[in-house]
Amino acid sequence: MPQIPEKIHELTVGQLSARSGAAVSALHFYEAKGLISSRRTTGNQRRYGRDTLRRVAFVRAAQRVGIPLATIRQALAQLPEERTPTNEDWARLSAAWRTELDERIKQLGRLRDHLTDCIGCGCLSLETCVLSNPDDAFGERMAGSRLLPVRNPAAAGDGA
Repeated sequence: MPQIPEKIHELTVGQLSARSGAAVSALHFYEAKGLISSRRTTGNQRRYGRDTLRRVAFVRAAQRVGIPLATIRQALAQLPEERTPTNEDWARLSAAWRTELDERIKQLGRLRDHLTDCIGCGCLSLETCVLSNPDDAFGERMAGSRLLPVRNPAAAGDGA
């Protein structure tokens, strides 16, 4: 991994990509989504502060565990500008996601435990299906997929 000399306080997009492991296109996407920021040189080239390395690492780690980009952006907005976030900063942000991650783990466990039922059924309307349609009232009355007629409440009272 290429080292950045201490005297360099800003990184080009190529340097940031090489150090972070994120593709240049991903870095541009992160910037467009407000996850990282850069300044422009007089030649309109992007320059990133060194703290952006940690922000990119945080974004990528959060994405790997399934945190939505909007949630990541909200978390990053709470971090201080112009300084590298501390371990305490990261701990505070990640603690807020613990409940959400615990719920995802439960959902994945249910998916694992009931996946063969859904694959075997095919209609995804099993009485025991807790994955695709957990509140399936019609599944109690009939099996299989059905296109139900749509009632137009406005037309119901006109005698048609």
